[in-house]
Amino acid sequence: MLRKSVGLFVALLLSACAGSSPSDADWAPGSRVELVSKDDGTFELLRNGEPYFVKGAGTGTGDAQVPGDLETLAASGGNSIRTWGIDQLDEQVDGKPLLDRAHELGISVMVGFWVQHPRHGFDYGDHQSIEVQRSKLREAVVKYRDHPALLVWGLGNEMEAFVPGEIDVRIWQELNHLAGIIKDLDPYHPVATVVADVNSSAIEGIMTHYPNLDILGVNAYGGAGTVGMRLRDSGWTGPYLLGEYGVQGSWEVPTTSWGAPIEGDPSTKALETYVTYKTDRDSNMGRTLGSYVFFWGHKQEATETWFGMFSPSGEKGPRVDAMAYAWSGAWPANRAPKLESLESSLALERVAAGTTSEATVDCVDREGDDLTYTWDVRAESTDRRLGGDPEAAPPSFPEAIQEGHGTARVVINAPDEPGPYRVFVTCRDGKGGATTHNVPFFVTD
Repeated sequence: MLRKSVGLFVALLLSACAGSSPSDADWAPGSRVELVSKDDGTFELLRNGEPYFVKGAGTGTGDAQVPGDLETLAASGGNSIRTWGIDQLDEQVDGKPLLDRAHELGISVMVGFWVQHPRHGFDYGDHQSIEVQRSKLREAVVKYRDHPALLVWGLGNEMEAFVPGEIDVRIWQELNHLAGIIKDLDPYHPVATVVADVNSSAIEGIMTHYPNLDILGVNAYGGAGTVGMRLRDSGWTGPYLLGEYGVQGSWEVPTTSWGAPIEGDPSTKALETYVTYKTDRDSNMGRTLGSYVFFWGHKQEATETWFGMFSPSGEKGPRVDAMAYAWSGAWPANRAPKLESLESSLALERVAAGTTSEATVDCVDREGDDLTYTWDVRAESTDRRLGGDPEAAPPSFPEAIQEGHGTARVVINAPDEPGPYRVFVTCRDGKGGATTHNVPFFVTD
């Protein structure tokens, strides 16, 4: 149910009359966030009384995930981060817990509580498991509700997706119960739940069974710029956030003849990310409350470069610069190198084992910094998972680089083992910027 300004007063009044609940008057929250519904059908977040539009990024830790630099986020004009699980909040960032470090930098947090997925084996008919999850949520809300970095509660991520058959309405009903727990314990921060793209049956289920929801979050990639329009067409009239967006997913792009997804070049990915942010913000102001670009860090998913905005060694990439321009209207003083081209006779081809080929990269640095080059040959990922679940990095074959280590041109010997591979190159400027790209190829018997 969407709260108007008066809703907060009513919630506080009920809380004050509730006796010995954890939300008694002796609790003073570190921040107060209100969702305001206006007479013209638009919405606004007020944070400590001031209008607040989310210019955020998804980040955090976990298997095959490394968070990006929060100082760079703040310097780029970003003001918020999204996490997916409570365990992320106590991870050390620059020697301090994530929430504390974010607050120091003026960054708010959409605090994620991981609601269990049926596709991971959770049974929404198992009352004991449900009670355990509810208990964990109560503990988390009481522990973190007074932190000044808290913006909204992110209750679940794509738990409706990838379930055989129709979406189980018990998921929406349980989310409604969980949101009620949050509201009883913390009337000062709205509740959001993030779903996978715009699914008409999911929207209908939410509107029917989940009245406690304040903000709908949507994860979308290739179609992220049209989320606002598609939500209207599906009947959703409330506010929303883009919970994840960025580049086309590996499931949305053309593939090679052997089925390997073809990754976009760094400049195209940067432009795609920038345009999505601008399109969503400018076309849906008053209905969108902002967005979280994915992923502010490094993550193995399809490839080691697909979604991450930072290199494995921590350098920022072109998409970071694009978001700095989107958020602040100005480019950073030092931008990541620009990759003009990556050419190889291996690209998109089938070759025999041991075939000798060349690969050449053309990178430029706008500030004139000297560039260094790192090449790698990796097997195509065979640990492909659904919904962003952790993936193991595929093996590397450094011996395949025969000549040219550290230069813009290398000689490559195709590995002996038949199968799909990729050639990766990373150009670094030595000042904290890097750009990386890859091309797939296939080794035949």
